[in-house]
Amino acid sequence: MKDSFALFNEPRRPWLEPEALKQKFLALSAQLHPDRVHGAGEAQKKEAQERYAELNAAYNRLRDPKERLLHLLELELGARPQDVQRIPEELISLFSEINQSCRETDALLAEKDKVTSPLLKVQIFDRAQEQSQKMSALQQRVNSQREHLLADLQVIDRDWGLRLQESSLARNSALQRLEEIYRLLSYFTRWMTQLQERIVELAL
Repeated sequence: MKDSFALFNEPRRPWLEPEALKQKFLALSAQLHPDRVHGAGEAQKKEAQERYAELNAAYNRLRDPKERLLHLLELELGARPQDVQRIPEELISLFSEINQSCRETDALLAEKDKVTSPLLKVQIFDRAQEQSQKMSALQQRVNSQREHLLADLQVIDRDWGLRLQESSLARNSALQRLEEIYRLLSYFTRWMTQLQERIVELAL
């Protein structure tokens, strides 16, 4: 597996400042852009395109906290973290609300597809607006939880190098917490996507 951190000349760590990473990406893009070898032979052009595609993939991996964590864990553990299907206890209530709201939205959308009467369409529109607001409120709650996790990541990152040098116990403890954060970010990403898809459908 290619190390995306190494490609950006960054140490392997849980947190990278988004703006600094973006500036580094723009500078590397300018150096590695395939247009710089437009007069070269086919082999060189192909190589330049592959390097540029690799750079883009690495940037997309590192700028997304969940994908960056996954990559870091794969590099440090030598394997992908195992998926855990069980919802953490502290998130069960929120998950139930999201699940219920998604079912209500799906039922409303199915009803909306069948309505032909202008009067009923107005009523459906009002209900859709109300449901959309409910979904947006859930989105804000999920996003708030996500922001707390990102703050945790930055705390872990502050003494990341020290933890790795301290002892294998400290290292394993830090990696275990990063695995937990990765799984939680995976849940939040999935839920945000489900909510956003339905909000868009309600607006159509």
